[in-house]
Amino acid sequence: MHIKIGRVDFEDRAAGILGQGDNRVYQGLEIHIRVLKLNGRSIAMNMDPQTALERCETLMLDMDGTILDLAFDNYIWRSLVPRRYAAANGITVDAAREHLFEQYAAVQGDLEWYCLDHWNERLGIDVVKIHHDVTHKIGYLPGALDFLRTVHKQDTRVLLVTNSHPDTLDLKDAVTGLADYFDGVVSSHHYGHAKESQSFWHALQEDVGFDVETTLFVDDSQPVLRSAQEYGVKMLVTVTRPDTSEPVRRGSEFRGVEGVGDLL
Repeated sequence: MHIKIGRVDFEDRAAGILGQGDNRVYQGLEIHIRVLKLNGRSIAMNMDPQTALERCETLMLDMDGTILDLAFDNYIWRSLVPRRYAAANGITVDAAREHLFEQYAAVQGDLEWYCLDHWNERLGIDVVKIHHDVTHKIGYLPGALDFLRTVHKQDTRVLLVTNSHPDTLDLKDAVTGLADYFDGVVSSHHYGHAKESQSFWHALQEDVGFDVETTLFVDDSQPVLRSAQEYGVKMLVTVTRPDTSEPVRRGSEFRGVEGVGDLL
């Protein structure tokens, strides 16, 4: 077993400090089979995603790229918005794309990146209308709807936790009916902080309350998962194929599933 904590790596050999996986205390370091606590911080060990789902009391799910196909959003921001921006400004699509991608990068990870109001004002085009023009492209990722139907019948509290703008969230819910499968729906815009920010997690805790030890959080974004990990959430899983038009992502630092259906 290999455990990485910040910049320090620990390797568990058969005769090593962790022994045979039994609980023990060693110089103030309390070691459990699944969770290692160091200086008051708990770090999830390599619990497989299926076991995490079985043990969690609260299940938090991202929306785009976790439940819904990210191909819709990528098509809008990589293709449609550049074309509309090019037409509105009398420039080539390539020039528009180069300019826009610089604008995207400047705010990526901030709430503005997810805010339709920001882009309407910044770009001078109706980004909301662009979303409405291609609603036929909104859809669940493979296996996601069956997964939601299954967990909805269980005792686990299921929360949708998204960076999506409320207008986009409402549109996607109108098309898919996904909100019916959740006990609560949270947009980071309600708190004024994106999920990449620690302020978001503090606000979420104050709003809905959750135990970091028994909460499973599933997201396709590595920066978001790192933020949840920094806050203390122990069970973290990434979706490795958030966009069905693209291949599976490799090299995640988190345990991954191709789709949430693989958690069952």
